[in-house]
Amino acid sequence: MNEKLIRVFISVSVPKEIVLIKKMLKSTINTKNTKISWVRDGKMHLTLRYIGNTTEESIDSINNAIHNVIADTSIINLSISETGSFAKRNIANTLWLGIKGEIDKLNQLVLNINNKLEPLGYPIEKREFLPHITLARINPSQKRKPDISNFLNTTFMELPMKIVKINLMQSQSFSKGSFYTILDTHFLGTKLE
Repeated sequence: MNEKLIRVFISVSVPKEIVLIKKMLKSTINTKNTKISWVRDGKMHLTLRYIGNTTEESIDSINNAIHNVIADTSIINLSISETGSFAKRNIANTLWLGIKGEIDKLNQLVLNINNKLEPLGYPIEKREFLPHITLARINPSQKRKPDISNFLNTTFMELPMKIVKINLMQSQSFSKGSFYTILDTHFLGTKLE
């Protein structure tokens, strides 16, 4: 029997004002003759854990694990505060916004989520969690690379961000990009009676 697989991740919504920061940062890069795919407004988020492909039947177990973690977790105060990039072979491929604030609490939340998911068959990621919000992806195979130095050196007023809830999301890929669906929402500090 073939079970239908869906791609899921756990994330936090970001303040809507982030689109103004993205617009400003977009203007710092000359994109002429370069390929940069900017994350569409409304699609930006802070990923806490990428789970990947899983069966539809496992969603309840994942939701229970998330709820068990967040029931005793208080609100986490953060701010969106800086720019950065990820690179492969010294070629930038992802542009992002960094996170400051109660990072220890955020890291503990992610660790607790990972520890609850591991017994369900979702191994803990080997790479260290680096909280960020992806803004754009750069096509690494293009001949002309965009100059991102202005992007990386641009400063802006910190944007406050509180984590009061987390979402279990489904991601579907289409020719025009990814489509996200909220499968469930979990509010921090809420215990089921």
